Amino acid sequence: MSSNEISKLPPKVQQRLLRLQQLQQTLQGALTQKQQLEMELTEVDQALDELEKQTDDATIYKSIGSLLVKSEKGKVTVDLNERKELLDMRINVLGKQEERLRSQVKELQTKLQRDLRPLSPPPS
Repeated sequence: MSSNEISKLPPKVQQRLLRLQQLQQTLQGALTQKQQLEMELTEVDQALDELEKQTDDATIYKSIGSLLVKSEKGKVTVDLNERKELLDMRINVLGKQEERLRSQVKELQTKLQRDLRPLSPPPS
């Protein structure tokens, strides 16, 4: 729909279209953030798997910014498990937000289709 066509729509329909665009943008942002967290979770899982293969006295280095710092296996394992728990929780929250947003988008699309149906010319 062009902006000229949109401006001819009733204000209620214009508001719904704007709200739909906002919801879709919010949903896209949530999906992007969830995907990034899932990738980070995969990295944490891989790091934990590698740590399990190491002996307790193995030399372990932990990344802190652009530095690698020598650390103890137990401390790194605890830190990674805490990070994993936090990531799981955030992914879960984003998943619920995604479901809610998808439901709102679907509901709004249904209302818009109903609003726009009378405005469409009948098929020939």
